[in-house]
Amino acid sequence: MRDDLLTWCRVREEVRWAAAARPVGGPVAGRRDGVVDFVRGPVAARDPARAARLLRAVGRARAAATAGEELSYELLAGWQADVLGVPEVGFRRGPAYAKGGRERYDLAPDTPARFRRCLAQAAEPDVPLAARAARAYLDVAFFHPFSDGNGRAAMLTLDFVLRRDRVVLDLAAPALVVVRRADDPGGAADLARLVDVLITATRRRAGDGGGRASARAVSGVGAG
Repeated sequence: MRDDLLTWCRVREEVRWAAAARPVGGPVAGRRDGVVDFVRGPVAARDPARAARLLRAVGRARAAATAGEELSYELLAGWQADVLGVPEVGFRRGPAYAKGGRERYDLAPDTPARFRRCLAQAAEPDVPLAARAARAYLDVAFFHPFSDGNGRAAMLTLDFVLRRDRVVLDLAAPALVVVRRADDPGGAADLARLVDVLITATRRRAGDGGGRASARAVSGVGAG
């Protein structure tokens, strides 16, 4: 039976992550907060309550990033409880499906442990920040650890990895709305390059004083 998670694990090893993006990093903060804009825009337009829960999770994830915490399943599960508005969440207990059933992610006894190992690589010093963030985003998307809300979990993961290196994109939607396939190494590398471009563009657009404006906006996330 088809297992797109197994395919992703193979593709993940094929991608030359260290060469997929330039070694750009923080501090980078623009005049706008791209993740918050995305949540308050298209997400809130569809479901205001979902957007409010997601903003709380963004605030919680960014607090952990600012504190220098390492990306882990435990952190991700805590954010996901906020996302879904439930006391706690656990790892899925069976196969998962996405893209209208076109992708299937199997569950093996070692799947949670493999996921933890992948998340730990989000701090690899030899891989550029944009590539680490893109890879972690795709790990969450294709391991599909939760029964619901994995796209939102992937967004939180991308934002956390960037924020941990003091990067807040002023435009995040391009990295969040394109559908990625588990069997596409070129698409995975393209996402890393796209995040690289978004970081560089944020720095260019910010100019003098842009970072201070964004920092004020970030500090208010999740306060409401």
